[in-house]
Formats: sequence, structure tokens, C-alpha cells
Amino acid sequence: MSVIEIADLSDLRLADYSHQTDVALKKSRGTEHGLYIAESALVLQRALAAGHRARSVLALGNTVDEARALVGAEVPIFSGPSALLEELTGYLLHRGLIAAMHRPALASVPSLLENARRVIILENVADPTNVGAIFRSVAAIGADAVFVTPRCSDPFYRRAIRVSMGTVLQVPWTRLGDWPSARQLLTASGFQIAALALSADAVSLRDFEAPEKLALVLGAEGEGLTPEALANADTVVQIPMAHGIDSLNVAATAAVAMWALA
Repeated sequence: MSVIEIADLSDLRLADYSHQTDVALKKSRGTEHGLYIAESALVLQRALAAGHRARSVLALGNTVDEARALVGAEVPIFSGPSALLEELTGYLLHRGLIAAMHRPALASVPSLLENARRVIILENVADPTNVGAIFRSVAAIGADAVFVTPRCSDPFYRRAIRVSMGTVLQVPWTRLGDWPSARQLLTASGFQIAALALSADAVSLRDFEAPEKLALVLGAEGEGLTPEALANADTVVQIPMAHGIDSLNVAATAAVAMWALA
């Protein structure tokens, strides 16, 4: 398929890029699981390496060849001047290209626990920037999978993918159900659950002896972990701090805890 020069922004084939919200993309018609947006050649490359399929690419003229090298001749590539593409999307394509990607089916919880030793659980973390930053730390410092609760921000949201530098597409992740069922699955797979929280009975991270299989639970910005999460944890752990500071940003907390327990 040849490169398609954009002449008319009302072309229905451009609908994936026309001021679409993450929620709207997730519900895109004609897809099995919805779509997400991959920004930049690097993120597109990581998405394709993870086995994800591109539906189309939107590229500035100087990135068309790079896009074609990545997706091949079967995926349509739409191109046009920067001002026109900005009018279409609502933002500058300062990374040269974006791609509409098919969301893959999420893995089951047991399949991700099967060969894992360290996993991260994000409970109700609402900010996609924090979700993306945590995934980047997971990829860099080392955990085997990430589990997100139903009220957690979607790791496939555009900002989460961008902040993670595409590592959301590399790190295995899926959604957990309610805490009783999650606890049952984790325990059956031999995991102990450690909740990061401020608590009178919390163990200092310096003194915590990590078991062979550990699930580390991090809570929402500001609110912290829910009573249900704390009730289902085997241990509550806190990071010792100085200067009267009692907590860190959740993404920073994740990085510190993973480093200490690696």
C-alpha cells in the first residue's frame, strides 16, 4: 500500500487520530479489544516487537521511510504537513509519527504469576504519568509483572505509554479482580504480599527480609492504600525518611522499594 497524502481531514480513515480520547480509542469499532496510540518510532518498534499490530501510521514527511521500514507495505501510512497533522490530532507530532495500534488481549493473572518472583500491584493509581514512570522503573530495575486494580489508570493510555518510553508494551501486565480473589491467586502461587504504607506496625524497608516470591503493593496518590489492601497484606513496609518527610511520590516509592528488594 502506498503512502497516503492527506488532503481532506474528513477522511473516515483518519478517525483514529481526530482528537480521540484514550477512552474512545479503547472502544473503537471494528476492533476486538480497542486501540491505543504509540508515539515515536521507538515506541512503535517496541510495540511491534511485543507482537502488537498496527492499524495505521500518521507520519510527517521526514519519518515516512522510517515508518515504512517498521510496519511494512501492508499498513497504511498517512502523511501531511505538520500544521495539518496538528489540526487533525490536536497536538504537535514532535516525535515525527504516531500509530494506531490494536490492543492485545490481556493475559490471565495465573499465567503471569507462574514463573514470576517479584511482582508489582498498583491499586487505584489514577495518574497515567505515575503509571508510566512505574513501568519504566519496573523494566529498568527488575520485576516480572505488573498487576493493576479495576480503578487504576489504564497503562495503555497515551501519556502512560509516552512516560514509560514504551516499556508498558514490554513489561507483562494485566488487571486484578477484587482483593479476596487476588489474595487467593497470589497465595496459591506462593507469593507473600507486602504493602507500602505508613502504619504504626510497619516494618522499615531496611529491615524487611524479602521472601522468595513477593508482591509489592502501591496505592493511590494522596489516599494511599485502601483498608482492603492493607487487610490482605502479609506485611506493611515503609521507607525510612529524614527531615520530617513522611512519604514519596508513588513512582519514586516504587523505584526505591524495587531497588532495595532486587
